[in-house]
This record gives sequence, C-alpha cells and structure tokens, in this order.
Amino acid sequence: MLSLDHISIQFGGRTLFDDVSITIGAHDRIGLIGSNGTGKSTLLKIIAGINLPDDGNISKAHYVTVGYLPQDGVIASGKSLYKEVETAFEDIMLIQDEINEAHEKMGSLDPTSEEYSDTLEIYGELQHKLEDLDAFRMKSKIERVLMGLGFAVIDFERQTEEFSGGWQMRIALAKLLLQEPSLLLLDEPTNHLDIDSLQWLEEYLRNYNGAIILVSHDRAFLDSLTKKTLALSMGKFDVYSGNYSFYENEKVIRKEQQVNAYKNQQRQLAQTERFIERFRYKATKARQVQSRVKQLDKIERIEIENDEEEIRFHFPPPQQSGVVVIDLKNICKSYRELKVFEGLNFTIERGDKIAVVGVNGSGKSTFVRILAGSEPFQTGERRIGHNVILSYFGQHQAEELDLSKEVIQIVDDVAVGEVRTKLRTILGSFLFHGDDVFKNVSVLSGGEKSRLALAKMLLQPANFLIMDEPTNHLDMRSKKVLQEALMEYSGTYVIVSHDRAFLDPIINKVVEFSSGSIRTYIGNVTDYINKKKEERAAIAPKSHIPNPKSQISLQVPQLSEKDRKRLEAEKRQRLSKILLPFKQKLELIEKDISQLESRKDDISTMMANPDFYKNGEEAKIISRELKELQQKLGDQYLSWNVVVGEIEEIERKEKEIS
Repeated sequence: MLSLDHISIQFGGRTLFDDVSITIGAHDRIGLIGSNGTGKSTLLKIIAGINLPDDGNISKAHYVTVGYLPQDGVIASGKSLYKEVETAFEDIMLIQDEINEAHEKMGSLDPTSEEYSDTLEIYGELQHKLEDLDAFRMKSKIERVLMGLGFAVIDFERQTEEFSGGWQMRIALAKLLLQEPSLLLLDEPTNHLDIDSLQWLEEYLRNYNGAIILVSHDRAFLDSLTKKTLALSMGKFDVYSGNYSFYENEKVIRKEQQVNAYKNQQRQLAQTERFIERFRYKATKARQVQSRVKQLDKIERIEIENDEEEIRFHFPPPQQSGVVVIDLKNICKSYRELKVFEGLNFTIERGDKIAVVGVNGSGKSTFVRILAGSEPFQTGERRIGHNVILSYFGQHQAEELDLSKEVIQIVDDVAVGEVRTKLRTILGSFLFHGDDVFKNVSVLSGGEKSRLALAKMLLQPANFLIMDEPTNHLDMRSKKVLQEALMEYSGTYVIVSHDRAFLDPIINKVVEFSSGSIRTYIGNVTDYINKKKEERAAIAPKSHIPNPKSQISLQVPQLSEKDRKRLEAEKRQRLSKILLPFKQKLELIEKDISQLESRKDDISTMMANPDFYKNGEEAKIISRELKELQQKLGDQYLSWNVVVGEIEEIERKEKEIS
C-alpha cells in the first residue's frame, strides 16, 4: 500500500535515518517505538508528506489516503464543535452543495430543454454518490465518535475555542477517525484521554478498516492493538512480528545472536589481519595477501548496539509519617457557578498507593491540587498528618519552568544540603549528560522538560508524593525505572494517570471521580475495570445457562422468578419510554415520505402523457414541483436513516448493559 525506499534524513547535524526502507500493508497494525529523540514523530511526518527526506522516495497507490494526528499544537476555532467535526465529511458536504446548485439551476430552466435533462441526470448521479458515501448515517457517526471520546451532547453547540488543549486534541482525533483514511498515523493519541475514552478508542481502532501506525508509551494500549513493532535506534529500523511484549522478549534473543555473530566476525577479522601482517612483504604470498585485503574491504562490519541509558533513580528513604497522612473534611469547591466538590470527605493513610481515575473534567486535577495545598477551596478543612513531608508534580509543571535558566540552575534553585554536591549525578540519571546540564530550558524538548520537572520534584526526600500525569512525556524505559523506584518506595503516594501497565504493579487502591462524587476500589486498575464491568452487568442481569464449574465458587444470591420478571418488565418499560419520542418522530417522517411519494407518482403519470408539454407554463410549474419533491424526499430519507440509527444505537447499548 505504501513504502519508504532508502530514506535518509539529518536533523541538526545528526543522522536520524540512514538508508532505511519499510513497506506498510493495507491492514498493518504497527507500533513505532524508540527513545525520545530517535525520530518517531519525524518518521510519521515523512509518511504523511509534511516533511521531506534528504534522500529516498515514498511510494503509495493513488487511492491511498493518509491521516496524521500530531502530539499537540492542533487548535480549532470559529465553529461549533459539531460543525467543526462535520468538516471531516468534506466530500459529502461538497456533493450536497452541488445538489443544491443543480436544484436551483433546474428551477430556472425550461423543462423541455436538453440542458434541463442533462442537469436532472447530474442531480440523480449526485444523489447516488451521497448514498454510496453513506451520507445518511453521517449524523449518527459524528455523535458516536464525539461521545466515545468523552464529549457530552450539550458540548455539540459550544464554540471550539472554548475547549482546552487536551479537548482540542480530542476534536482533531474525532475528525481524523471520521475521515477514515487508508493509513492512520497516531502520535501519542492517549495522552489527553481518560480511562473510559481510552478503552473506547482501543475498541474502535481494533475494528478499524485500514492500516495504523501508532506511537505510544502506553504499553497496554500497544499490546492490545499492534501486531508488528518497528523499533528505531541508531538511525535504523528493526522490525519485530509482534506487539511490544513480543518485542521485549525477541530483542533479548536478537541481542545474544548479534553479540555471538560479532565475536565470530572479530575472530575471523583478527585471523585475516594476522595473515596479512605476517606475509605482507613475501612475494610468494602477494596474491593471497591482496585477496585477503579485498576481503576485508568487502566485509560488512557487525556493530553492537549500545544499550541506551535509562533513568536510574532510587528514592531516598523517607521518614515515617503518622498513620493519617492527610484528611479532607467537608470540602466545597466551585469555579463561579460550577460546583466541583460539595461536602467532600477523604482520608489518606500511611502506605496508601492510590491511582486517581475518571473522565476529564470530573475534578481529578482539582482534587490533587487541593491535596497538595496549591488550590484554594471555599469551605471545609484540609489537615496534614504528623511528620508528613509532601512533594507535588503538577500536570503542567514542565510548562512552568523558567525558560531563561539553564538545566543545572533549575535544580540548584530547589536543592538544599549535601544533595547540592550531587546535582550533575542526579541530572545524569535523568539523561542530562555532559554539556546538556548547561542547556537553556527554552531549547529542551517536551520530554526533556518533563524529566527535568520530575527531577526537580523528586530532589528532596518526601514521604507523601502527589503526581498528576507524571508519565505523559516519559518513554518506555524511563517509565519502567520510575515504576521500579515507586515499587521500592516506602512512603505514600497519589497518582493521576490512565496508563494501566504503569499503574497496575504499584497501586493498591483506585479512586474514581464522577460528577463531584468519589468511590474507592481496592486493588489495581485492572481490578477496577473488571469491577466496573461487573457493576454494569448487574444493572440488568440476564438469564444464562449455568456453568457447572461455577457452582464450586462462592454462592451468589439468585433472583427469584418473580423478581427476574419484574426487572425484565422494568427494563422493557424503561427502553420503551426512551424510544417513544424517536418512534413518534419516525412515524411522522414515514407518513410524510408516503405522501411525497404518492404525489411524485401522480406527477410522473402526468409527465408520461405526450400532451403534457403542450402547455409550457404549466409543465414548467409541475416540473419545478417535482424537483422540490425530490429534494424533500432526499431530506426525509436522510432524517429517516438518522432516527433509525439512533434507535439502533440505543437498543445496542441496552443490550450491552444487559
């Protein structure tokens, strides 16, 4: 479908790719991995045609379309959310404009003229094009994607400039998904998603009818979706025929094979070089010497890939805090008319390892800022426990760094005591080596700024850590080391994150935020997700054939036949009540369609009469009426499809929860 042939590119005097080639199939699911700075985003931009390589070519079939979602920087304005996302269907909108133009033109033409007949034929062809493009389901598609990505129906008419940066990226993602390009290029699409919308996107992409190249530091997301891994390192691509977990295991095997091959080659080279040195000046061996010299020149030397450095960090042993680390009592927090919390009570005890989850806008970041003491509230009390030393990493901490300062100055400003003698060592553990420590913050990449902000936060010992999305700009290796450090950490922490693979081994509680209320689940994030599925299933239990093996497990109270019938009746009544306005609307549309088709048949019968065109003025009026009827019928069929789609979607969701 698409191929990169012998691509080379340099950036800032450094070679990113050197003579590399890859082929992308029509249904490939590729995970693109590599450390920050290896060129992942650059490669996506080359494939998308945004950047051009220094050497090499990109070949793709003429029918192939490519859609690209960058990490950030996409801003929409000037339209409502719905109208902005509707632009994804530009081809449908253009055809609709052409239909309207043709309709107006026919109104000014003589129905007996050849131009009128030609225009009428074009009008019919355009209607067929709309049908082929599935235009009648456009509204339901837009609503499905927007709501799947976390937008509410009341958001549809809001102006796009009202949405924050994270929601702007969701708008861009929605448009891209609706365009359905042959090849989707997604650069960190999960960064701005909560767990619910992330799970929806995962399912959507699993069923996507096209190829996907995915850059993500969310291991669980990669493992779920990808079937091939493209690893970038030292200007080369290594292809692995499996997901990220497969890549990790296979990489170890390949490294062993590479080391063995390297050792064998070195032995052969040493033998050849000894022969050349020994017989270089003997005339009887001249031909053999020359032959071996040529052999050496032709040999492709095996290079051992150096293991890339990782963040190596261990928390200083913290002092022990009191049993109660922090206690929130009757907290009320509002932003003008918007109530975030009303009467919030929450206690964190020593040893709690808490993940905070919930949809964006549910109050997660406000909650951790209140915990950290950086967010004022209207009423209530925040009590810090005995001997608690708190350290906070905010979601936008990296953006708040002083751009005019050097890296070393940023940490020097907060360091105290003996640790100041080890600043360069600490920065080295966060991948700032040599002269990197003298770089201005203004020239750092997003990942480097995030690492610097994290280093700044962790510089002093603390027994209570509060972290809001700490892994968003860390690569796989950096996250793994931070994860391992947290596993060894003896203090208490609260982490806002949606990264399941990162959280699962280090969490013992999950706190879910929803519409100002909170619920606590014991276990990790996977346990929480499974529990939520069980809760949804329990809302409307359905009968099923019992599994004999399940009888061995704990006894679950069974519903009586009377209760089961009552619940089923309530479910039917609830569904009927929800569907009633839709069915009433559908009935009115069908009645209107029937009347329009009846009148259309009458006019067609009249126009079939040879005497119809003798009265030119009357023929023109009736022909104009026919055009209006066709337009109205098209509109009503579109409305019918939309309502039917809405009914089907409601019934489908009802089945899912039952």
